[in-house]
Amino acid sequence: MRFLPRLLILATLAIATFLSWRLLLRSPATGREGDLVPKAEEGFTLTLDTFLHLQQLRKKRLRAFCGQSGKVTTLPRSREERAHLLSSLRVSTKLDLLYCQVPSTGTEEWQQLLKKLEEKENVTLPLPYPHQHVPERQLSEFNLTEIEAMLESYTKVLFVRDPFQRLISAFMQGMGSSPSFSSFVQDVLASGQHNASATWKPLVSLCRPCLVQYDYVVVFGFLRQELSHLLRRAGLAADNLLPEFTDSKVRWTYSWLSEQMFSELSLQQKKQLSHFYHWDLSAFPFSSSLLTGLLSTPKTWEK
Repeated sequence: MRFLPRLLILATLAIATFLSWRLLLRSPATGREGDLVPKAEEGFTLTLDTFLHLQQLRKKRLRAFCGQSGKVTTLPRSREERAHLLSSLRVSTKLDLLYCQVPSTGTEEWQQLLKKLEEKENVTLPLPYPHQHVPERQLSEFNLTEIEAMLESYTKVLFVRDPFQRLISAFMQGMGSSPSFSSFVQDVLASGQHNASATWKPLVSLCRPCLVQYDYVVVFGFLRQELSHLLRRAGLAADNLLPEFTDSKVRWTYSWLSEQMFSELSLQQKKQLSHFYHWDLSAFPFSSSLLTGLLSTPKTWEK
């Protein structure tokens, strides 16, 4: 019986997804996140100029965040320390691409796309290093000189999503054995940032955006159009290979679902979650997140 609430949520989500998708085709977005997120209106097309402007704004926000003290900005000399620090970073040596792998942000579909691109006969980019090609490798597998060269020359992509929506996604996928969302959140808080699963660990801690100078910050909800521009800029025409991303279909559904599940939490839990994701809320365009505005005194951590 403990999974009954989750099953009810999944059923409700399926219905709400269909209804909200119809609403998406008919109603403009509120634009509550300002210029950092596109406004998805009927027939909306993200132009290249708008895409590049959004990237400038997002990276400007990241630079301001990274200008604060206490951020990791240099690679450690120790291989063990690098392995820990770069554990979420993946590379395609054939495509000269580097990205941060974070569940429920769109990277699953991105990985499928990279596989298709690497299998294309006309993709014959030269290997910059004397390694036998293996589709997708961990950045930490390479030595320090190679890592520094990749960070300098590769196209680097960061996928971001509202941390509260990532939590909801993890709960609905059955991560953990909590019978309710409130108890699931309590388990997440009890685990702490350092022992947290990658499924809900803060993006700043996973992706190290102050160490890795990402070329593109891609926001969940607009993956298809943003990635289309991104790949063309990287010299990889892939419009006919782009998968049917589901992020835009569930965007409005998650907005509704977030409010419902947020109401299940105590005020203390809400404040604790805001502290838990303090750096993410400061670094990325999540101004419409329900966790924004609940912080009093920021906590300092990033180890």
